[in-house]
Amino acid sequence: MQEQRVTLDLALEHGLTKEEFERIKIILGRVPTFTELGIFSVMWSEHCSYKNSIALLKTLPRSGGRLLVGAGEENAGLVDIGDDLAVAFKIESHNHPSAVEPYQGAATGVGGIMRDIFTMGARPIASLNSLRFGTLEDARTRFLFDGVVRGIGDYGNSFGVPTVAGEVYFDESYQGNPLVNAMAVGIVKKGQHASATASGVGNPVMIVGSSTGRDGIHGATFASEEISEKSESKRPSVQVGDPFTEKLLLEASLEIIKNGWLIGIQDMGAAGISCSTSEMSAKGNSGMKINLNKVPLREKGMTAYEIMLSESQERMLCVVKKGFEDDVKKVFEKWDLHCEIIGFVTNDGLLDIDYEGEKKAIIPAYELVLGGGAPVYIRETRKPGYLEEVRKIDFASLPQPENISETFLKVFSSPNIVSKRWVYEQYDSMVRTNTIVGPGCDAAVIYIKGTNKALAMKTDCNSRYVYLNPKEGTKLAVAESARNIVCSGGVPLAITNCLNFGNPYKPEMYWQFKEAIEGMGEACKFFNTPVTGGNVSFYNESPNTAVYPTPTIGMVGLVEKLENVTTSFFKEEDDLIYILGEDFEELGGSEYLKIVHGKVAGDSPKIDLEVEKKLHDSVLSLIGKKLIKSAHDVSEGGIVAALAECCIMNREILVGASVNISIKTREDFSLFSESQSRIIVSISKEKKAVFEKTLDEAKQPYYYLGITGGRVLSVNDKYNFDLENLSDIYYNTISRIMNA
Repeated sequence: MQEQRVTLDLALEHGLTKEEFERIKIILGRVPTFTELGIFSVMWSEHCSYKNSIALLKTLPRSGGRLLVGAGEENAGLVDIGDDLAVAFKIESHNHPSAVEPYQGAATGVGGIMRDIFTMGARPIASLNSLRFGTLEDARTRFLFDGVVRGIGDYGNSFGVPTVAGEVYFDESYQGNPLVNAMAVGIVKKGQHASATASGVGNPVMIVGSSTGRDGIHGATFASEEISEKSESKRPSVQVGDPFTEKLLLEASLEIIKNGWLIGIQDMGAAGISCSTSEMSAKGNSGMKINLNKVPLREKGMTAYEIMLSESQERMLCVVKKGFEDDVKKVFEKWDLHCEIIGFVTNDGLLDIDYEGEKKAIIPAYELVLGGGAPVYIRETRKPGYLEEVRKIDFASLPQPENISETFLKVFSSPNIVSKRWVYEQYDSMVRTNTIVGPGCDAAVIYIKGTNKALAMKTDCNSRYVYLNPKEGTKLAVAESARNIVCSGGVPLAITNCLNFGNPYKPEMYWQFKEAIEGMGEACKFFNTPVTGGNVSFYNESPNTAVYPTPTIGMVGLVEKLENVTTSFFKEEDDLIYILGEDFEELGGSEYLKIVHGKVAGDSPKIDLEVEKKLHDSVLSLIGKKLIKSAHDVSEGGIVAALAECCIMNREILVGASVNISIKTREDFSLFSESQSRIIVSISKEKKAVFEKTLDEAKQPYYYLGITGGRVLSVNDKYNFDLENLSDIYYNTISRIMNA
């Protein structure tokens, strides 16, 4: 094994600790080769091993409901939706690559999450995202925002999967470290999903798809450190995507899975060949003997280290049933893709790597992987000092706005509230013709062909709430996701998560993470929405600040009957408007407090899970009985912002409203409160009696607000907002900023 001499200093440069280096020497019984050091460094990186998070993640509800595959068992979660079908879905981050190369960083994030879905044997039917940037006044933010959106749009549009939902937030905390979380959803027949496993001595191991280059080397370790001035020099750690090749890879992969020729298949994402060979071997209690000379390369002079660590895109590792090698090759040749046998399965548990006639690595596969020998740490926690400071705010002392109308328009103009039309119009949201409700409503709804059902899906997280109260704020993220699914007529099924936090070695950051996990677990257990898996992204810090803790929730729900699909906007004049739920004049972390008073302070809104669940049950009952025409939850900006959205969300037909909102203590408090568990609904006049009786019997609080009609939103006979002006603000604010 004649390679560069490995020293402790070299191990430290690879992101390993002294203790980890000593442990590697014990595992191997010798000093590792340079290639082995590289393999350990990526497999034991935070990105692959979850070494600082897995102990806490295991406390989440990872079974129950309609879950078919436990969290972390496969490339994506799998949930039974009836009709002999299952839905596969997952969300992952591509934050660090997008910070230095926004277009390719975002594009390859979409490509990677799609591969996680179709390696399950599922055909992707929808793409979602959750994006966070600094303030739009900043030129670099606009550069990152533009690049990320184009990357997502170009890849998804070319690949042929509709991008149907998501969220975009802007805040100074993301200035140096944007968050780019990509989610994908697919459909597979029950019992026909594939597994990421290797077994059967002598079964051939094949690499399929694109050739291997130097792009993305140490991408996993790059994602396991903070963004710094040196990050620009790590552009080679950002992979380059090719959506057209991925489309071919999708069709070829689904064909060989359907034909039953596979033992297992896994995407080559983070850590490339190192990850897929070791994880598949460990899962199957087997090993692999690999000859890297058989790997199709697109660059000359690549070393074993580079080949093992490359994160070139659009590649898969397949373990094929012996005797079907030629059948598999014919399929990939038909789709004009590489398909090469690079090794075979063994029963010794070892990852055995040869290259150019030399032995480059012999490592027990089990010792490399999450759930095996990879390190597991529980870090020190300490409640952050800032919490005491931000909670000190005296809301009663806030100056009252001189002009409520102007104040509302200022809040409503916030980039966090206005429509993200500038974003989603760059996405093809209708390709494949399954989209029933696309971007812009509470949740997207996708038709499941061949059934009378649909899937509702959404991503959600108000990170200001999590910053102010990590546990309650994360509960709120789960609750709002579920509320959005319910408003669309769906029953929440399960979640995936993308946990974006700072440096776990900082006790304050790890405290945030621990609290968030506790809040998520509590909410998911209550709503019976188990966690199917997801992604942890630590080290989201720039030299100036850490991002707000952002546990993004991706939720999928089932609409049992297509007739139950519900949208957010008012439908016609002379309908009655009600609000379900109570207001407690809560302004902590609100858009009003930030936009008008320049503060992120107080406590997050409270969430009573029993109250929230009763609201869900009430709304689903109303929808099932055909008693409501629209449903829209109250969130950022408060009740007036929600009402304005109900008036203008359908750009084809603007429907005004005249409402009376009860004021508890102060107008600004009641109008801009972001109290949770509230949904605005509209109904036909003739259904008033049965509507109210249904809610009374359920003991669900509700209040009559007013009536639809006209070309203005009239509030309390005092404030009148022209719908054309509201529509212009809502749909054109971001495009005006981006096109200036």
